[in-house]
Amino acid sequence: MFDNLSEDANPSLTKFEQMLKTNEIFYFDAIEFESIIHHYIDFAQFKLAKKAIAMGMEQHPKNIELMLLKSEVLLFDGALKEAENLLVEIEELSPEHEEIYLQRANISSKSKDHITAIELLQKALEISDDPIEIWNLIGMEYLFMEDYIKGKEYFKKCIEQNTMDYQSLYNLLYCYEQLEENIEALETLNTLLEKNPYSEVGWLQLGKLYVKLKKLDEALSAFEFAIISDECFTGAYIEKGKLLEKLGRINQAIDNYEYSLNFTDPNAFVYHRIGLCHLSLGNERLAIKYFKESVKLEPNHEKSWLALTDILVNSKEYVKAQYYIRKSLKSNADSAVLWKKSAQVHFYLNFYEETIEGCKNAIDLGNNDPETWTLWMDAFLLASEWNKAIEIGEEALEFNEKKSSIMYRLAGCKFRLGKIDEAQIIFNQIKEEFKIPKDINHLFPELI
Repeated sequence: MFDNLSEDANPSLTKFEQMLKTNEIFYFDAIEFESIIHHYIDFAQFKLAKKAIAMGMEQHPKNIELMLLKSEVLLFDGALKEAENLLVEIEELSPEHEEIYLQRANISSKSKDHITAIELLQKALEISDDPIEIWNLIGMEYLFMEDYIKGKEYFKKCIEQNTMDYQSLYNLLYCYEQLEENIEALETLNTLLEKNPYSEVGWLQLGKLYVKLKKLDEALSAFEFAIISDECFTGAYIEKGKLLEKLGRINQAIDNYEYSLNFTDPNAFVYHRIGLCHLSLGNERLAIKYFKESVKLEPNHEKSWLALTDILVNSKEYVKAQYYIRKSLKSNADSAVLWKKSAQVHFYLNFYEETIEGCKNAIDLGNNDPETWTLWMDAFLLASEWNKAIEIGEEALEFNEKKSSIMYRLAGCKFRLGKIDEAQIIFNQIKEEFKIPKDINHLFPELI
């Protein structure tokens, strides 16, 4: 029961656990109970925390700190109404306690009553000696309400007081992004960097903003300053690598990606980017190696599975492509993109049953592009299942109205089933504006 107890645990905790083992009743002062309860909350041992709270409140009825800890545990349990009632009681006993309003604001926020949450946080602000945390919380409530103008006001206060408050900085930049206030974002970052010129996060965010504004030289300089500020800053090497890719400096991009791995655990995203770099250099074998490393680290890394499969499809190594696409779906069964890729690979292998399965799953997962529907139809066409192809085609037109590639196939199916007049009506609708692509005109040459 007490596995998480550290060797240097305080004597009060040892005494309390001894009491639980022997069923004896020992006296603790309120501060000792607070320490015991905090320990159990920190280790998520809520049953023991509740026992300590119950015993503490028996020995110290109406103790404000213990009552607040009880409300905190009630919040963990999702007992919002019970916690709110307790907090109202505590407020009557000690209306100047900041934590009361913070907890009540948390309850209102969880109930999506953000206006009330802000009102309560404003009350906490009136009596707080440390406003930064509360400004951040108020800003977050405005974010939930999508009031980015008000939100940025509070996040800006946070970073003006503490240039190292990066969470507030990220939120402020998000507000600027939503408001499309790029100039204001630049001014804020430059002001921050004047105060703290070695803020690696500030330089990184400035570089990302310059990339967005297509000021690539300035962006590169900003990323380099981020690295000067912290030579172990993984994010800066990665962003610099992405920019170097964009500039066509592929080998330098690879160097930056590989260097970033010195300061962090192996990373599926980084391996994927290195793979793409080698692919652009024509080093397919190396690209395959890195894509394999990527999915080995993170089996649900969809983009690496797709890149790996595409290389093999382009090399006409369809059996190998089939092996990897099947493997990818074991970890990504809810990926519409991979199911579509599965359908394409199996179509190349003339495995029409698997093609049909892939198309159906892709569409069920929300992929309604015409290419998926026509691939599904073609699998039925090549199996001479005209009625099923018509059924799919008619359903496809609900999502792709008057799409000529679908209508052409529908006309052909009806022609094959002897429904000449119906086929001609459909074909007449499209023949004036639709040129039959060469890659499908073999399906129904009699219509051309």
